[in-house]
Amino acid sequence: MRGGTSYNGVRSQATSTVAEEASNFIKNIINEDLETGATGGRIATRFPPEPNGYLHIGHAKSICLNFGLAQEYKGTCNLRFDDTNPLTEDVEYVNSIINDVKWLGFEPTSILYTSDYFERLYELAVKLIEQGDAFVDTSTEEEIREMRGSVKTPGTESKCRAQSVKENLELFEKMRNGEFEDGEAVLRAKIDMASPNMLLRDPVIYRIKKSPPHHRTEKKWCIYPMYDFAHPLSDAIEDITHSICTLEFDVHRPLYDWLVDKLFDGPRPHQYEMGRLNLDYTLTSKRKLLKLVEQGKVSGWDDPRMPTIAGIRRKGIPPGAIRRFCKMVGVSRSESRVEMDMLEAAIREELNTITPRTMAVLDPLKVTITNWPEDKVETLSAPLFPDTLEKTEIGSPNRDIPFTRELYIEKADFMLNPPKKYFRLKPGGEVRLRYGYIIKCDEVITDPDTNGVIELKCTYDPETKSGTGTSTKKVKGTIHWVSATEGKPVKVNLYEPMLKVPNPDETLAQDENLDIMDLLNPTSLRKTQGFVEPYVHESLEKDEENDVSRFQFERQGFFAHDKMASSLEGDVILNRIVGLRDTWAKMLGNQAGRQQRGSGRRERDEAKHSDAEKEISLNDAVVLQVGEILEAWPHPDADKLICLKVNVGDEDGPRTIVSGIREHYQEGDLSGKQVVVVSNLKPSKIRGMESKGMILAASDKESAKLELLRPPQGAKAGDRVSTAEGGNLPSPDLKSPSNKMWKKLAAKLSVDAEGVARFGSYKIQIPDLGDCKVDTIKNNVLG
Repeated sequence: MRGGTSYNGVRSQATSTVAEEASNFIKNIINEDLETGATGGRIATRFPPEPNGYLHIGHAKSICLNFGLAQEYKGTCNLRFDDTNPLTEDVEYVNSIINDVKWLGFEPTSILYTSDYFERLYELAVKLIEQGDAFVDTSTEEEIREMRGSVKTPGTESKCRAQSVKENLELFEKMRNGEFEDGEAVLRAKIDMASPNMLLRDPVIYRIKKSPPHHRTEKKWCIYPMYDFAHPLSDAIEDITHSICTLEFDVHRPLYDWLVDKLFDGPRPHQYEMGRLNLDYTLTSKRKLLKLVEQGKVSGWDDPRMPTIAGIRRKGIPPGAIRRFCKMVGVSRSESRVEMDMLEAAIREELNTITPRTMAVLDPLKVTITNWPEDKVETLSAPLFPDTLEKTEIGSPNRDIPFTRELYIEKADFMLNPPKKYFRLKPGGEVRLRYGYIIKCDEVITDPDTNGVIELKCTYDPETKSGTGTSTKKVKGTIHWVSATEGKPVKVNLYEPMLKVPNPDETLAQDENLDIMDLLNPTSLRKTQGFVEPYVHESLEKDEENDVSRFQFERQGFFAHDKMASSLEGDVILNRIVGLRDTWAKMLGNQAGRQQRGSGRRERDEAKHSDAEKEISLNDAVVLQVGEILEAWPHPDADKLICLKVNVGDEDGPRTIVSGIREHYQEGDLSGKQVVVVSNLKPSKIRGMESKGMILAASDKESAKLELLRPPQGAKAGDRVSTAEGGNLPSPDLKSPSNKMWKKLAAKLSVDAEGVARFGSYKIQIPDLGDCKVDTIKNNVLG
C-alpha cells in the first residue's frame, strides 16, 4: 500500500478499517508492500531524534515500533541524529540517546548523522536551483512571514523568485562561503504560494547559522538544511522504505513527497503518521522538561520522577516493561490518551514473576513479644518467588527470615479505635505475622508528650507457627513485619506522578494565567526510612555487578536499588518503582477522607487502614466462569436474540442464557464453543424467557463486528476466570452485584491491542492457563 503523491496536503493513502488501525496499521501497510513487491522485498526503517534533549516515554513508543518492525521483518533500522541545529544540540544528548536505545534492547543497524550528508544535501539543493525549483531570498524574516499570507488568503511571491538560475547559484555559494550574516539570506523551495497547505508556500530549506560551532563539523559549515529538507532526503539517501512519524507531521508529508520526487528516481521512501503516546499525569515537552531541570524542580534529566528514559531507568523500571507497555498501547492513526494504570500494569506484569519477594517496613512501629526470650533468634523460611511454587518442578528458592523478641510493623497496621471490619492489629486484637506466629496486642505504649503510639506489647501463640499445622486457630488479618534487631535500615524514595492533572496541555490551554510550575504535584517525592529483611542487604552485596537490583516488598510494591544515590549518600537507598495497586487514583479520590488516629499522630488516608474501604475490583463482585455451549436456538419472539444452554459446572445442570448475538453467529456455529460467562448476575426476563447469566463478547464502537471472548486453551466448563490484580476469588455463590455496581464494573471492561480482555489495566485470565482473548477485534469494548 504505497502512498500516492499529492502536493496540496490531501492525503492519498488508502484508509484502513478501525480494526486494522488498532492492530497496527503500519504492519498492514508493510505486509501489503511485501506482497506486491513495492519495496523490492526490503524493509528499512529509522529512528531520527534531534540531539537537543533527553528522550522520554513518547520516544520509547517510536523506538519500539521502528526497531521492532525491523526485527520482525528481518530488515534494518538506523539510528540517525537530526543534527541540523547547532544552537540546541550537544554531544551529551547524543550519548544519552544511544544509551537509551540500547537499554531498551535494540541495536541500530547503523548510527548515522544528518551531518554525514551535509555535502550531499548541499549538492541536492544546488540541483533544485538548477532545475528552477529553488531560489535564494534576501528578504527579511518578517517580510517572508508576511508573504506567506494566511489560511484564508493566498501568499505573495517574493521579488527574488524571478532571479535566474545562475544568480541563485552564485548567491547560494556566497551563503556557503559566509558572505552573508545570519538572517540576511535563505534558500527557499519554489512550489506554490497559493497552496492551501501553508508549508508548500515556498518554504525555507536552508538558513545561515554562523555560531555556535557544530558539535561534529565544527566551523566547516555556516549554512544548515531545515528539518523538512534534510529529513526526506536523508531517508532517500539511506534507502529507507517506511518513514514513520507522529501525526503532527501529516501536513508535512506533501513537502516530503515533493522533494523526494524532484530529486530521486526509482524506489523511494514513503512517510506514514501515527498517533503520539500521550500518558496521563506526564509531561513530554522537551522545552518544559528543560525548564524543570534548569529551575531545580528535579535533580536532573535522570530524576526518577521525570518521564525521560534516563529517569525511567534510574527509577528501576526494566526495559521489558516499557516494551510491553508500548505493545499494549498499540499503533493507530488517531490521537489518544493512555491512563497511568496501563503503564503500571505493564510494569507489574513484567516484574511479578522475576522479582524476589521479601518484607520491608517503611513506617515502623515497634512491637515487643513479651513471652519471647530476649536473646532468641528463630530462623523462619519463606519462598522468594511464591508464584512459582506450583508452576515449576523445582519450586521457588527460599530465604531465611530472623524472628526475634523485638519487631517492627507498619504504623498503618495498628489502630487505637478501628472501624468495623478492620482486621489488622488493635488493642486486644490478634493478627498473624506473615510466615510467623499469631500475636495478640496486650498493651499500648504512648508518648507522654504527644500521646502518640510508640510501642505495642504483645504475646505470641507458640502453637500457631505458619506451615506447621499444629493449631486450628484462625484470624482474619495477616500483616508483614521485620526483626528490629536483625533487620537492616534503608532509605526509601516513594514516588508519585509529577503532575496534579492528567492532561497538562489541556489545563494550561484553559487558563492562560497558569504555568507548568503550578501543575507540579508537591508530594511527587516522599522520603522515608525503614527496615528490610537481611536478605535485601545480602543480595545487594552479591549483586554489585548487576545493573539494577529489584525487590517486591509484600503489601508495599516493587522497589529498586538506586546505586547512584546510595553511592553519594553512603546509605542503601531504594526507589519505589510501582505500588501493588493504582494508589494514585485512590489518593486523589480520598483527599477528603482522612481521619486522625490519636492526638499528635500523623493523619493518614482512612482507606489505607480499613479493608472495608478498598476499591471494589472485578474479583470482589463478579463470578466469571468458563461455559460450554451445549445447544443454541432462535428466540421465538426476537430476531436478534439467541437462546443458549450453557454448562458452567452447576450442580443443577446447564443454565439458559439469552444473548443478542444472532446477527453475528448462526445457531449451528455455537454448539461446543467455549465462552466466558458472568454467572452471578440476577436472573432476568428477556422477551419472556429467563436468562441466568451473560456471555462476554468484544465489539467495535459501532457494533458492526462482534466476537465472543474465548478462554485459554485447556480450560474446562466451570473453571474460574479472574483478573490479574490478585486477591482471593469470591465464592461461586456470591450474591449478585447491583445494577449500578455492574454498570460501573462493566465500563472498565475492554480488549487491548493484542485482543486480550482487560478490566481496567488488568488482564482477564485463568491462572496457569493463560489470557482470555479475541482474535479479530483490538482496542475496543467488551461486554
